[in-house]
Amino acid sequence: MEAYITDWLNMLVRWLHMIAGIAWIGSSFYFVWLDSHLQPPRDAADSDKGVGGELWSLSAASRGGCR
Repeated sequence: MEAYITDWLNMLVRWLHMIAGIAWIGSSFYFVWLDSHLQPPRDAADSDKGVGGELWSLSAASRGGCR
């Protein structure tokens, strides 16, 4: 019975590791894209506050993806 539980835990850890890897790669691609599409701030006051760039985009919440 102990080997059976160990096998299931091993499979669970492998799947969680794979999902974490996919999330890591996806977020890396997103932040590289975001960094390459930022434009200088329109308002000079934003630059004084330390804003390095701005981008207009839709979030998942505005499209009904998050509830």
